[in-house]
Amino acid sequence: QVQLVESGGGLVQPGGSLRLSCAASGSIFSDNTMGWYRRTPWKQRELVAAITSGGTLNYLDAVKGRFTIARDNAKNTVYLQMNSLKPDDTAVYYCNLVQRRWGLQNEYWGQGTQVTVSS
Repeated sequence: QVQLVESGGGLVQPGGSLRLSCAASGSIFSDNTMGWYRRTPWKQRELVAAITSGGTLNYLDAVKGRFTIARDNAKNTVYLQMNSLKPDDTAVYYCNLVQRRWGLQNEYWGQGTQVTVSS
């Protein structure tokens, strides 16, 4: 089985920064995509950023230029550096892992970490 453990959420003032981390453990395949989603009570879950094992990046338009996703393949860990945070970034952030092998795909989720941007 695969477990995703997130850390780094919290309360920050507008304009501030936070760094989220997500460590994956268990049976991790080499072909995978790790990413971050977020959800609020008034908005559907949305993809914030994702990075493939080959380094291909994908960002939500609203966070481009402010958020940076990176990964350490040796540690099976993905990071989300969030700068210039806005109140609209307030949400529960979920780590996501999609891995593929032998034509099969499996998806896993972290427990979620709260990010609150408020003065």
